[in-house]
Amino acid sequence: MIVVIKNLQVCMLLQERVANRGSIQTFKYKLGIPNFMRNQNKEDYLKAIYHLEKEFNRPVKSIELVHYLKISKPSVSEMIKKLAKADLLSYKAYTKLNLTKKGIKEAEKITYKHRVIEMFLTKILKLDSSLIHEEGNRLEHAFSDQAIDKICTLLKHPKFCPHGKPIPKIKLN
Repeated sequence: MIVVIKNLQVCMLLQERVANRGSIQTFKYKLGIPNFMRNQNKEDYLKAIYHLEKEFNRPVKSIELVHYLKISKPSVSEMIKKLAKADLLSYKAYTKLNLTKKGIKEAEKITYKHRVIEMFLTKILKLDSSLIHEEGNRLEHAFSDQAIDKICTLLKHPKFCPHGKPIPKIKLN
């Protein structure tokens, strides 16, 4: 049986129902859930920690992450543990969060993608400036490294995003 889902909310609802029966992995595989959907939360957290570290010029407190992402404390706590287990973050309970070298690398990569996409939306698609940040947030998880490289070449390797923030100097795979 082939199922086509046109609405992400329907997909999430189906995931919940199937997860309650203990077969979420089978469901994801059969529907072909893209990899970017599985990594989106992780990338959002890494990017948020990275940006807050840059903004405050110091390690970040988990409560600052709660306020920045507008997410509950238990959700942030759970993700912090997952990031630490994946060696993307180092922390001890009730202390500040520090991205590891691996975490910094991934955070810079997603920041790079986000800012290049923002430039593409501004310079090529001429999208309204009030929309580019949110569109960038959505698209940064979906674009492959190869597509971002091509977009960056098309844009002649911009140094800054439309908001004036520097685009990290990194090499994608």
